[in-house]
Amino acid sequence: MRKLLLSALAVAVVAGASAMPTPAKAGRDLLIGGGSVTGVYYQVALHVCNLVNKHSVGEYNCVGRPALGSVFNINAVNRGLLDFGVAQSDRNWQAANGSADWDGAPVEGLRSVFSVHPETVLLVTRADSGIDSVDDLAGRAVNIGNPGSGQRGNAEDVLRLYGIDADDDIDAQGLQQNEASRALIDQKIDAFFYTVGNPAAAIEEPANSTDIRLVPINSDAIREFIADKPYYVMTEIQPGTYQGVDAPVETYAVKATVVTSAALEDQVVYDVVKIIMENLDELKAAHAAFKNLEPADMLEGLSAPLHPGAVQYYEEQGWM
Repeated sequence: MRKLLLSALAVAVVAGASAMPTPAKAGRDLLIGGGSVTGVYYQVALHVCNLVNKHSVGEYNCVGRPALGSVFNINAVNRGLLDFGVAQSDRNWQAANGSADWDGAPVEGLRSVFSVHPETVLLVTRADSGIDSVDDLAGRAVNIGNPGSGQRGNAEDVLRLYGIDADDDIDAQGLQQNEASRALIDQKIDAFFYTVGNPAAAIEEPANSTDIRLVPINSDAIREFIADKPYYVMTEIQPGTYQGVDAPVETYAVKATVVTSAALEDQVVYDVVKIIMENLDELKAAHAAFKNLEPADMLEGLSAPLHPGAVQYYEEQGWM
C-alpha cells in the first residue's frame, strides 16, 4: 500500500526514471524517497539502494524512488510510507523542532542517519533576461519549486530577505524541476530557484541549450539570516561547474541528509550505515556530487537526533 501511495503522489516525477535498477526478488523490502529525477536527491536514493542490494547479499530489497522533496519525504518517513528519505538539513531541523511546515507540531520520531553532499541555493536565469540580482525578479515569472520541496522554502526565504513578496511581486510558479528547466529554455519562465548538489542535470540541461546566468544570493540580510543557523553556510559555485559560469558565484548551502524514523529497527539502520560507509568509494564514484564525501563530513549537518542504529556503528568506529 505504501508503495502504491508513494507512486501516486510522485507520478509527476516518475517519468524518465527508466534507469531505476531492478531490485533483488528476496529479502526485507526497503524504500528510500529521493526527489525529482533530474536532481541529486534521486541519485542519493538510487545509489544508496544499489549499494545496499549489492552488498547485503539478498538480505535487503532496496528501491530508491523519485519523490516530491524534503517536506514530503520527512512526512512520509514519519507515517511509515518510506523507510528512509533524503531531506535538506534545514528542513530536518525545522521538522525536529516544530517550525516552518511543522509549526507547533515537531516530528518527534524523526532521526538522522548520515549527511551526503552540500546543496547550494541557486537562482538560474537566461543570460538575456536582464536579471542580474534577486531584486530584478520583481514582475517576472519565477519558479519557486513545488509545494513539499525544500527548495520552495529556500526560495521563499530568499525572496522575503530581499523584500520581495512571493504572492504579489512575482509570477510565482510551482513546477517540478524537470519542467522548470525546460520552461526556462522555452522562455516560459524568466528564472528558477533550485537547491541542489553540483553539478546537477537540471542546471546542465538549460546551460547546454541556452546561455544561462547564476545570480548571486549574498546580501547582508542573507548573511545575517544564516549566521546563527548551523545547517547553513556561505559558499561559491566555481567557474566551469556549468557552461557559461565563468566566475565564482556566491550563495549559501545546506546539506542533503538521509533521515528515518525512530520506529525503524536498529539493525536495519546499522546495516545500511555499515554498507554505505564500508563501500564509500563506490558511492563517491557513482555521481560527481559525491566525489568528495568523507565519513567526518557525513556526520555533520545532522540536525535531528541520530538513530540508535547509526550511533552504534559510529561508536564502533570511534567517530563519536
